[in-house]
Amino acid sequence: MEIAAVNTVSVAPQTRLLSKTFSRKLGSVSSLSLRSIERVGSARLRVSAAASSSSMDAVTAEKISPASFLENRESKKVLHFVKYHGLGNDFILVDNRDSSEPKITQEQAARLCDRNFGVGADGVIFAMPGVNGADYTMRIFNSDGSEPEMCGNGVRCFARFIAELENLQGKHSFTMHTGAGLIVPEIQDDGQVKVDMGIPILKAQDVPTKLPGTKGEAVVQAELVVDGVTWNVTCVSMGNPHCITFGTKGGPNLKVDDLNLQEIGPKFEHHEMFPARTNTEFVEVLSRSHLKMRVWERGAGATLACGTGACALVVAAVLEGRANRKCTVDLPGGPLEIEWRQEDNHIYMTGPAEAVFYGSALL
Repeated sequence: MEIAAVNTVSVAPQTRLLSKTFSRKLGSVSSLSLRSIERVGSARLRVSAAASSSSMDAVTAEKISPASFLENRESKKVLHFVKYHGLGNDFILVDNRDSSEPKITQEQAARLCDRNFGVGADGVIFAMPGVNGADYTMRIFNSDGSEPEMCGNGVRCFARFIAELENLQGKHSFTMHTGAGLIVPEIQDDGQVKVDMGIPILKAQDVPTKLPGTKGEAVVQAELVVDGVTWNVTCVSMGNPHCITFGTKGGPNLKVDDLNLQEIGPKFEHHEMFPARTNTEFVEVLSRSHLKMRVWERGAGATLACGTGACALVVAAVLEGRANRKCTVDLPGGPLEIEWRQEDNHIYMTGPAEAVFYGSALL
């Protein structure tokens, strides 16, 4: 696989840039900035892109637009995309509205996500036609090629992507079908995205986990032995499985910055008590309305943010009596606002999603 072009776009004001440039014809753009474009060998184009700044010279789209560049690559299969991130949890967004089948395979998605030999991302997200009355369908392939039910940060990126493609102005909401059910994102006037994430699933067999229920059928502060150490865990599904821990049995309060996540994370993910594997959130309580987490994501490893994980940990914190129903959750990539409303039992997540650059990959 070759990377054909990756262009960094000035997106700070979140203009209508992508709707004018990305969809279908990839027309001209108002400003682009590239640090370097370098030919590597005979088969790969390496692109080093940087965010726009006043110290960089703007390059006109006519000089280096994906459309003109790809005219010389007609014999190759080309995938157009836009790179987004939600608090550093980054995704390759693909306009797949003309088909109910993803434009690339799971193996190709894994190669695209490689940060050394591909575009680099935590996953590839496809915007597809809606089903069962939904406006759109979202599918996602993780960086290892697996397909999760959904992704909270990905939902926010998806919402901004759709708004740009459809040229939606101001506050707007729509419905999207996911593997976890119907999700309703709402773009706010300030550009943030508020998402109704639905009702958390607590029944052990539906999470799923083999751990027995400790509070009815829910697994709350259960004991889980990982590599000889007993951790207290609570299990929650937001349509995808989560194991949340605030520390070891009888141990001190968790300091998440001290964790060796690369070592401990995979041992939770692949633990025999989680038949579908699991996402794991390690949580530090700063106050009853302020939590701090690090996450090991199933199929992606350590990431800078996990939206469903932030939702799940607030549920766990409430169930364990550690926090209020409305919290700020600090993730390595930044904060999310999470509310578990008592009136309807739904979880609401609010946070940013930003376009980084658009490009095209030769598959």
